[in-house]
Amino acid sequence: MARNAEKAMTALARFRQAQLEEGKVKERRPFLASECSELPKAEKWRRQIISEISKKVAQIQNAGLGEFRIRDLNDEINKLLREKGHWEVRIKELGGPDYARVGPRMLDHEGKEVPGNRGYKYFGAARDLPGVRELFEKEPAPALRKTRAELMKDVDAEYYGYRDEDDGVLLPLEMQHEKQAVLEAVQRWRTDRESRLSGDKQQQDEEEEEESIYTIHNEEPEDDESREEQEGEEGGVSFIAHVPVPSQREVEEALVRRKKMELLQRYASETLQAQSQEARTLLGL
Repeated sequence: MARNAEKAMTALARFRQAQLEEGKVKERRPFLASECSELPKAEKWRRQIISEISKKVAQIQNAGLGEFRIRDLNDEINKLLREKGHWEVRIKELGGPDYARVGPRMLDHEGKEVPGNRGYKYFGAARDLPGVRELFEKEPAPALRKTRAELMKDVDAEYYGYRDEDDGVLLPLEMQHEKQAVLEAVQRWRTDRESRLSGDKQQQDEEEEEESIYTIHNEEPEDDESREEQEGEEGGVSFIAHVPVPSQREVEEALVRRKKMELLQRYASETLQAQSQEARTLLGL
């Protein structure tokens, strides 16, 4: 391979050097910003990059370019933005202004700040590409749950219904409803009373009509038994007992004796039980 000195002596190299000296060939932007040591040239290359970004941003607004072309343009714009940042850092190092602080924000054609994260931004039709649209859809903010202290701040007399009557609307309505309820209750009571009276009267008439004509009424009872039977028929409570009925006192005494026997059987010995039974026999109990 030829050495650099030999390459510089070729005809093409001499021709290009001559054109550069005459100013006919445009100077190319350095690949690295650190290669530039002059502040005016660094400003020039920064303006050139901004011009290229503007052209590509105008092109990417056309959604008919296709998905692949739009993605390529968006990548090229982001690459130029990174390069512009490098030149701005170099300008600051050479003693120029700090464009990162005083420079305008990156805006789209609608005047809005370009969406995206810190490292990569989307322009124009690139925001509507599949998989990109979901990145900019804002999720609804979750409802903030109030604490118990915040809820207690809203609890007052109105919360418990103490001020419901202050508006002057509820009381007249309650009075009207109360009057209507009283009238309905009185009317219902009257209807029930009339139906009950008419029913009792009709039942009484039917009983009088159905009275047997063969019933024999004795003016004077012959003995005490017939008198008790007649009083029982009139009162509907008395009855004839064919067996001796114990009184309340006799029932209580029987229950007490039964309870004593159960206690003796549970706690007393067999000898004591035999003695108790013998004593009962002697006493005739």
